[in-house]
Amino acid sequence: MPNIKDIAKLAGVSVTTVSRVLNDHPYVTGDKRKRVQEVMKELDYTPNRNAVDLSRGRTNTIGFVLPYNDHPWFDKLMNGVLEAAFAECYSVVICPTAYDQKEEERYLRMLKTKRIDGLVIASRANNWETIAPYAKYGPIVACEYIDHPLISCVYVDQMKACMDGFQALKDRGHERVAFTVGRHEKQSNTTKWKMEAYKAVFGAIDPELFLYDCYNVEDGKRAAERFLTLDEPPTALYSNGDEVAAGMYYYATRNGFDVPRDIAILGEENLQIADVLDISTVDKSVRETGRVAVELLLGAEIEKREVRHEIIFRNSI
Repeated sequence: MPNIKDIAKLAGVSVTTVSRVLNDHPYVTGDKRKRVQEVMKELDYTPNRNAVDLSRGRTNTIGFVLPYNDHPWFDKLMNGVLEAAFAECYSVVICPTAYDQKEEERYLRMLKTKRIDGLVIASRANNWETIAPYAKYGPIVACEYIDHPLISCVYVDQMKACMDGFQALKDRGHERVAFTVGRHEKQSNTTKWKMEAYKAVFGAIDPELFLYDCYNVEDGKRAAERFLTLDEPPTALYSNGDEVAAGMYYYATRNGFDVPRDIAILGEENLQIADVLDISTVDKSVRETGRVAVELLLGAEIEKREVRHEIIFRNSI
């Protein structure tokens, strides 16, 4: 198998020149570059990309850590990451964890061993005390607010977004509002902030009026059945995602409820399904968050950047 010494000899150039051609170094004359490339083609030479990456000190590859790749919120975030990365000629390695701490640490070690240039973390299983030390090996960007000197973050003010959602329902006369969340508040800041937002707008939480572990349409149906069969049902439902809201809408409309006259429904994420069903939603700029995360990762400074949210009012509230 030919090596760069063979190529240098046949092309009549130095080994350094061949190395520069392989690494797209600008300081090679057009004539020399052409001779090297012609010899490589004649010898059917394929460079060892790992070796080339090590010599350059970068791989032009980003790791994207997320718990699931079949959830609409993470899918939309991933689209933003892919769009921004490809625009900068970077590849993206998708790193699903299912919230397994050991699996997440395996991806962190990819950063330590220089197999990737940096990590965007959509949602995490480990605490920041475990994650932060890896930032010395390459940039890490969190898709949540974190006040750490080594880690950039892009975030939506989740507390304010949820408060605006609850306040929008209250302003429309709703005092008994049920809501759904994903993981337990001990595991998820998003859940914690939504619960705090409810308390800020309505006061103490009635245990009958909230439900954990809601992620998809079926969970939305389950939640609506629970809430709407209470002795005193709520007048509004605020879901933690538009697919959950769609499930709520499905159950309500097929069980004699008029939306929004009998029950108001508010979602999150601004997915197409909400647009089709005319469901109001809190748009947390998920795709934009992904784009900004890549921008921060490729930047030279540690930054904390907020992305703005917006309530999109439709006919469900």
